[in-house]
Amino acid sequence: MSTNAKHYTTPEEYLEFDRASEERYEYFAGEMFLMSGGRARHNTIIFNIGGSLRAQTKGGRCRGFANSQRVLVDDTGLYTYPDVVLVCGQPVLAHGDTLVNPTLLVEVLSPSTGNYDKVGKFDHYRKIASLAEYILIAQDKPHVMRHVCQGNATWLLSETTDINAVIELPSINCQLTLSDVYDNVGFSEPRELIN
Repeated sequence: MSTNAKHYTTPEEYLEFDRASEERYEYFAGEMFLMSGGRARHNTIIFNIGGSLRAQTKGGRCRGFANSQRVLVDDTGLYTYPDVVLVCGQPVLAHGDTLVNPTLLVEVLSPSTGNYDKVGKFDHYRKIASLAEYILIAQDKPHVMRHVCQGNATWLLSETTDINAVIELPSINCQLTLSDVYDNVGFSEPRELIN
């Protein structure tokens, strides 16, 4: 008989723990996952995106949150903290503090979570009925991937690596300019190996 059985955490236990914690945790299928803190480049990109979208949505019907708004994917039971969240219209909150109707989600890719954000997390996110756009931002080079809901559970992917590109975000009536997204990020060139 195994003594290493994992404890199943209920959503209620997770929420109580997460609210009291100074760190942020994701939750899925009875397990909690500590979210690692972003590094300088990651945080700079989030700050740049948040600032740009805040300026464009000021006084409008959309409001934004930067990496501190818990989101619930009701159909799958995933509780998560996207890097940037925008909701247009009235926010709908589960448990009083967990958003269930985001319009646009942004994730800044990290080496440790990039594949999960591209595939696993997107599998969850696209089950959110209100979600119109999902944006993935690389932090090691200019590269933005934009998924747009086409209806009937169909999503269209477009991407760019052009630092001068402007990405239209019609779901929130905004745009992102890559040069603004990557302002003060400072990409470093790979070092040559010395023999």
